[in-house]
Amino acid sequence: MAEVSYRDATRTYTGTKAPAVDRLNLTITDGEFLVLVGPSGSGKSTALRMLAGLEACDQGAIYIGDRDVTLVQPKDRDVAMVFQSYALYPHMTVAENIGFPLKQQKVPKAERAKQVMEAARILDLVDYLDRKPRQLSGGQRQRVAMGRAIVRHPQVFLMDEPLSNLDAKLRVQTRAELADLQARLGVTTVYVTHDQVEAMTMGHRVAILDRGVMQQVATPNRLYRQPANLFVAGFIGSPAMNLLPAAVEGGALVLGSARVPMDPAVAAAMAAAGVTEVTIGVRPQGLGLGADGIPARVVVTEELGSETFVFAEMDHRGTSTRIRVRVDADVAIARGDNTFLHVIGPVHAFGPDGLRYRMAAEAGTGA
Repeated sequence: MAEVSYRDATRTYTGTKAPAVDRLNLTITDGEFLVLVGPSGSGKSTALRMLAGLEACDQGAIYIGDRDVTLVQPKDRDVAMVFQSYALYPHMTVAENIGFPLKQQKVPKAERAKQVMEAARILDLVDYLDRKPRQLSGGQRQRVAMGRAIVRHPQVFLMDEPLSNLDAKLRVQTRAELADLQARLGVTTVYVTHDQVEAMTMGHRVAILDRGVMQQVATPNRLYRQPANLFVAGFIGSPAMNLLPAAVEGGALVLGSARVPMDPAVAAAMAAAGVTEVTIGVRPQGLGLGADGIPARVVVTEELGSETFVFAEMDHRGTSTRIRVRVDADVAIARGDNTFLHVIGPVHAFGPDGLRYRMAAEAGTGA
C-alpha cells in the first residue's frame, strides 16, 4: 500500500492545444478510496492512465509512495488495473483467469492455487472456479477481474468504469460490494466513473475534473453542501441545483418576488467588492410549495414513490424560468396547477468569477 501523488501532472495529446489533464495536483492517502468523476472529455480516464503508465506525463511528476514513477514502465509500477471490459480470457476457467498474473510471474503451482483460492473466498467465487467466463453473469465476471487484480497484491488498485456494463440493479449491488471489499483490503484505490451517484456513494473523497482542470476534491458530503464553484454546484446533485441570476440589494438576494437575506459576512464581502449581481444556487429540497410566495405553474411532475419532483415555471426578470422542487410523495400536485414557491434554503451565492462565497458559519471547516 502507498500514497499516490500527482504533482503538476500534465498530458497534452498531439494535435490538440488544450491539455487533456492540466497541471493536476492531487494526493491520495495510503488506503484511501478516491473517485475521479467528471463529464465526457474531462480528463478523468487520462489521469488514471497516466498513473498506470499507459499515457505519458508530459510535464510534472507522479509518485507512488516516495518513488517517482513518471518514467517507469507500467509493469514495474506495482499497480493493478480493472478495465471496463474486464478483459477475461474466454478459453480459461475462472481459476486460470485469476491466477494468470501469478503464472506470468512464475509463481509455483501450489502457491498459485493457494492465492487463487484466497481471492476466490474474498470475492465469493469458490463455487465458480471451474467455470468459463461465458457461464458467468456480468457481476461475476467483474469479480473475476477484481480477483486477478487482488492476487498481485499491488500497492494501488486502478479502476476505469468497471461497473458500466452492468444493469442498473446489479450496478447498485456491485458498487456496495466493491466499497466493502476495498475497506477490507485497505489498498489505495483510484476509481474513475462518469456517474456522480456512483462517485458519491463509493468514494472516501471525490475529485471533480472539467476540461482537464481539477475543480474540487472533498468528501461527498462537502461537495454536496459546499460546492466550490458553479461547475461543481451544477454537476453534483440529481436533479441538479437550481442556478439563477440574482441582484444584490440591501443585504439580500432578489429571486423573483422574494428577498432572501444573506449571511452578514457574505453581504459585507460583496459590498466591499462592489458586487451587485451574482448567481444563486438552491437545491430542489431548498424550495417549497405553499399558498403564498413566488407565483409558479407546474409543468411536469416526477413521482418516485418516496418523493415527487416538481418542475415549475416562474417569472424571473420578465422571463419564464424553469425551476425544480422536491416535495413529499403525499403532496397533491399535478401538471398545469398554479402554485407558489417559497425559499427554505440553504441558498448559495456565486460571484462573477464563478466561485462560491463562503458563509461565516463555515469558518474553520476547511471548505
